[in-house]
Amino acid sequence: MHNHHHDHSSHDHSGHDHSSHDAGDLGNLLDLDAEMLHPLLADVIAWIGELADAEPLRIADLGAGTGTGALALAERFPGAEIIAVDKDPEMLERLLAKHGARDRVRAVEADLDAALPDLGALDLVWAASSLHHLADPDRLLGEVLAALRPGGLLAAVEMDSFPRFLPDDIGFGRPGLEARCHAALAEGHAAQVPLFGDDWGTRLRRAGFAVEPERVFTADLRAPLPPAAGPYAHAFLSRLRTRLDDLLDAGDLAALDRLTGHGPESLLHRADLTVRAKRSVWAAKRPLDR
Repeated sequence: MHNHHHDHSSHDHSGHDHSSHDAGDLGNLLDLDAEMLHPLLADVIAWIGELADAEPLRIADLGAGTGTGALALAERFPGAEIIAVDKDPEMLERLLAKHGARDRVRAVEADLDAALPDLGALDLVWAASSLHHLADPDRLLGEVLAALRPGGLLAAVEMDSFPRFLPDDIGFGRPGLEARCHAALAEGHAAQVPLFGDDWGTRLRRAGFAVEPERVFTADLRAPLPPAAGPYAHAFLSRLRTRLDDLLDAGDLAALDRLTGHGPESLLHRADLTVRAKRSVWAAKRPLDR
């Protein structure tokens, strides 16, 4: 769902900067993520809608990427002005090219590490897989609190881990390949993206928000899967493959290459895929007396 997932969104869900040559690949991945995990996202937004004390009139999506959140919010709150903020003009262009997007979404190019742009008083702020990329998230949370009207909501949506697609035994190589990929990436993340998996509830309370108990939303899709499942798994693991060169042994890398290639064993052609994903969500309100 980053960057996604995600992504702030010069970053992707695997927690690395993307350069322009693969921005298109990331855009494709974010769009596949949106397609596959739309029900999960709809559940999150329905919950946020229940917590809002009034229908939100101005909504900002921070680190909007290709617009997964912005467009889902536009669907759920048809009367609201939707502002998509991202520092990558290619991502925003891709968002605006989507059907009906120009009528519903205003794009603002801005680097959230510099400052929250002046968007006027906000009723709802959506930040999905973007907070963990910030150099100083506490500063931004303070700025968001100030931009929200009293009673306004911030929804912080984060991935604890990447989606999983494969059975333990894929028919070649050592069993447990996907688990080893995730373990290796988690170790790399601890060094490169220290805020991935952070306790956002504590940070939000420290910034002055009243925070709802954290909720975890899951997707567990089994056969028959939608047609996008194979391309989604292929795009995701291909992207992760570029990060794993020095982290896995030669046998695992060879197996991963077969999965992310285009032969008969490729993720594009497998009948044993599932899609298991989860998102942690914190809903935080600006108190009425602040």
